[in-house]
Amino acid sequence: MSVITTIEDLRVLAQKRVPRMFYDYADSGSWTEGTYRANEADFKKILLRQRVAVNMENRSTQTKMLGQDVAMPVAIAPTGMTGMQHADGEILGALAAKKFGIPFTLSTMSICSIEDIAKATGGHPFWFQLYVMRDRDFIERLIDRAKAANCSALVLTLDLQIIGQRHKDLKNGLSAPPKLTIPNIINMATKPRWCMGMLGTPRRNFGNIFGHVKGIENMGSLSEWTNKQFDPALSWNDVEWIKKRWGGKLVLKGIQDVEDAQLALNSGADALIVSNHGGRQLDGAPSSISALPAIVDAVGSRMEVHMDGGIRSGQDVLKALALGAKGTYIGRSFLYGLGAMGEAGVTKALQIIHRELDLTMAFCGRTDIRTVDKSILLPGTY
Repeated sequence: MSVITTIEDLRVLAQKRVPRMFYDYADSGSWTEGTYRANEADFKKILLRQRVAVNMENRSTQTKMLGQDVAMPVAIAPTGMTGMQHADGEILGALAAKKFGIPFTLSTMSICSIEDIAKATGGHPFWFQLYVMRDRDFIERLIDRAKAANCSALVLTLDLQIIGQRHKDLKNGLSAPPKLTIPNIINMATKPRWCMGMLGTPRRNFGNIFGHVKGIENMGSLSEWTNKQFDPALSWNDVEWIKKRWGGKLVLKGIQDVEDAQLALNSGADALIVSNHGGRQLDGAPSSISALPAIVDAVGSRMEVHMDGGIRSGQDVLKALALGAKGTYIGRSFLYGLGAMGEAGVTKALQIIHRELDLTMAFCGRTDIRTVDKSILLPGTY
């Protein structure tokens, strides 16, 4: 593909270059995938007001997220097994984000470790996403490692106490590294670029866990441990404990309901992310963009409200900001770029989203991203 101009172009290229089980992991939802599809579709229902004869010079998309200066109100979302989309994927994503001037969020279930990211970025601050495990001693040590790595925010995911039923992952026998079954070997043989990258890196396991948990000596014991560790008893008391242990900026991810948003506010968190886990947990839940306005109305004046889910363009970012979000996150758009072309692909994805955001803002008669509000939207479409 000689000319790449959209996130969709990157998706098509990633599908050609990434083994099926890992491409499907990124590009799928749970059950019927209805919520996954609604995340994108509901953005398209929101229409913009075009304004003319407005001075469009000196435009700026710069703002702040969690008090941090950002080139645009977009962060890279935490995504599990990113290093299976492309060799050293988390490192490449963090480097691209650093150069572009936006936050990078590392997942607990990453292939590259917290320490790998800190070393590769020269100690540049990044955010760390935490899953709560039954092994509280491990969680305490994980939080301490994030502090030592200069992480400037902790993103606590609340909507993965149990894992949603994701049919493609089950059928593909998803694992990291991939099981060497005949179908997997045949499929990987058609992805020579991916295979060469994987042969050239030692990072093919869950870097934040392997070597940091007692009794985990091989992939078999690691898989058994992780399958048992997600804590279904997670409660708001745990949020209080984590906030105290962390001591820094805390973001709560996975809020979809106004009542939970109020509890998030009461917990003392600095921000929340309106999110349905990319449609990968409760199928039949509302899209993130449709859930956003009520949550903004309920708590947006007292804490930062961010959102993720379905963002495939700069226009989507602008619509989320118009509905009150102070920041957005890209997961699949980032993974498509990474799978397509490594760090260069991530940079390309960010450039595409930034350009679409900048131009659309101008067409709506605004030159400063911080002034965007509902008045840029056509009434009755949101």
